[in-house]
Amino acid sequence: MHLDEILQFCLQLKGTTEHFPFDQKTLVFKVMGKMYALIDVETPDSINLKCDPERAIDLRERYASVQPGWHMNKTHWNTVLLNNELSSTQVQELIVHSYDLVVSSLPKKLQHELSIG
Repeated sequence: MHLDEILQFCLQLKGTTEHFPFDQKTLVFKVMGKMYALIDVETPDSINLKCDPERAIDLRERYASVQPGWHMNKTHWNTVLLNNELSSTQVQELIVHSYDLVVSSLPKKLQHELSIG
């Protein structure tokens, strides 16, 4: 997947906003104020995504392009290299998984706001 495809895909997920909270090159996608994806817009060769810890281990064992999250909590985050080992569909599935994990951890009130907003 290319940067423009990732931007378009993430922004169509309900409640997604984009920010540069760390610097001018690390684009962060959030839902209801919580991060679910980070990508370097200058060299978009990987994306950091939240992941269920057991699934993270499985993905890392199966794919060389899925690694422990760089500069992130390595139990809950993966760095996914955008080197075409994973298809666009697989990367999209991992983005949705990250998004869903964050949404499921939100207070019920915020989940409700997201579902009706």
